[in-house]
Amino acid sequence: QVHLVESGGGLVQPGGSLRLSCAASGPPVDIRAMAWFRQTPEKEREFVAAISWRSATEYGPTSVQGRFTISRDNAKKTVYLQMNSLKPEDSALYYCAAGNLFPARVGSDYRDWGQGTQVTVSS
Repeated sequence: QVHLVESGGGLVQPGGSLRLSCAASGPPVDIRAMAWFRQTPEKEREFVAAISWRSATEYGPTSVQGRFTISRDNAKKTVYLQMNSLKPEDSALYYCAAGNLFPARVGSDYRDWGQGTQVTVSS
């Protein structure tokens, strides 16, 4: 089982940027697909972005396309989510996940999950 720890969340003003990180430990993750999901109390868990072990990418809602960028550094066992031009509706608990399928946009396709990092976009 892969242990995932997210970091980088926080409070940011609308239009600002954050970079989330997901550090993995345990079995090798360089051949695993990695993804970011987000969830709020009012909405179901939402697929944000995924990246294959060869760094092919897939993005979720059109609202994040062009603003969010997923990347990975296999040597550091870390996946990143660069978030620019943040909006209040981006506020959520962001989760990192690891799985064997790509592209996979459903949470049940991922076996390992982090605890999440909170992102709040507010003035």
